[in-house]
Amino acid sequence: MIRVLLAEDHGVVRGALTALLNLTGDIEVVAEADRGDKVVPRALSCGPDVAVIDIEMPGIDGVEATRRLKLAMPACGVLILTGLASTGLLRRAMEAGAGGFLLKEAPTERLAESIRRVAQGERVIDSSLALAAMSATTTPLTDREAAVLGLVGSGAGTGEIAARLHLSTATVRNYISSVITKTGARNRTDAVRIAVESGWIEGPRHS
Repeated sequence: MIRVLLAEDHGVVRGALTALLNLTGDIEVVAEADRGDKVVPRALSCGPDVAVIDIEMPGIDGVEATRRLKLAMPACGVLILTGLASTGLLRRAMEAGAGGFLLKEAPTERLAESIRRVAQGERVIDSSLALAAMSATTTPLTDREAAVLGLVGSGAGTGEIAARLHLSTATVRNYISSVITKTGARNRTDAVRIAVESGWIEGPRHS
């Protein structure tokens, strides 16, 4: 039996997934969590083989929950569930120690198979997301978003960016929010790092 901890904040979704996984015959959901900060305590109390963690959780997000879980229980595999096909999120999840990354719309059979593979130490990435990652030389940012993020990287504040690009401060904030979502970043500084590493914008120049 593969022992699974299921972390999902929506009770109906969590209940449905638990019921379906328990019907597989070789997977048992031994604990559930409805918040990211409950993942490690629940895992320590039940010793799962695999933790299935939703990326968007109250308390702390799925990536941070993964990082803390891998520090506390390195042998526990982690499969991240997400509704957003973002290469930035994929990068963050893998850096945190996740062994798998699966889109929420995947059928239950694929979820079960991914859990089995993660339990065996394999790395599992949703095929559509893997394809996007391989072709990630094409930036997801619009020209204006890239311009705003480039100025963020140079140290400019919201007001300065608005003045230089002839935009309102509210529009600049909207662009920054959009960039953070697209890159899967934690904040604007992290978005700059991801975009520079991906080759989507130039890094800040230092004199």
